[in-house]
Amino acid sequence: MLVCISPAKKLDWSEAPRSDATTPDFSADALNLAKTARDLSVPQLQKLMSISENLARLNHERFVAFADKPADEALRPAALAFAGDTYQGLEAASFSEDDMRWAQEHLRILSGLYGVLRPLDQIQAYRLEMGSRLKTDRGGSLYAYWGQELSKALNAQAKATGAQALVNCASQEYFGAVDVSALHLPIITPQFLELKEGQAKIVSFYAKKARGAMARFIVQNRLSDPAQIVEFDLGGYAYQPEQSTPEKPVFLRDYPA
Repeated sequence: MLVCISPAKKLDWSEAPRSDATTPDFSADALNLAKTARDLSVPQLQKLMSISENLARLNHERFVAFADKPADEALRPAALAFAGDTYQGLEAASFSEDDMRWAQEHLRILSGLYGVLRPLDQIQAYRLEMGSRLKTDRGGSLYAYWGQELSKALNAQAKATGAQALVNCASQEYFGAVDVSALHLPIITPQFLELKEGQAKIVSFYAKKARGAMARFIVQNRLSDPAQIVEFDLGGYAYQPEQSTPEKPVFLRDYPA
């Protein structure tokens, strides 16, 4: 089973580089995109990603510093480099060595800059959201830039691991870059709801964290059968068969106090 998650806007550079870290498959693309982005001014980056002037300046500095052969201290493994809600649920820093080895084969992070990342792929600090309309020689957005490349990479890994399904724990913005018509395996997209005052609804913060927890559950339990997804119970969630379909299993919990 393959699992896809999104990167986070916030970075966490506290974890040290690892000796078993790997090189991203799309490193050349990342460098080309960074070179394109570094040519933009701070105001242009601010508009491109709808961020503050200070964040735009920081990311301009990151793109300028983005190197073909970066120093070790400028790199971090992808699964340990992000600090957003999804990564709070994933808690990759607490994976055992066996967990991390399994995740390296079965967990993929979709990235606007790097395309598809393995957990131990070494990345440089960056921010480039998949929805950004960065103009390149392939079109006017990152969706156009990546085309079917993400689907091809996921298909290749599914074939290599014998995966029967892809569990989509990524955001709509990021999974929207995957050409699903080109995927060779079924997609399962879990839904996480909070029950408050008799009404069940998606709460973004909790849903992001739950998607990370689902990825963690799959990794730590080495799930291979899509039917096993319904056993997920982390964080107090419980499977709701009457609201679910095989493609969209629904999990519900009481709204946290």
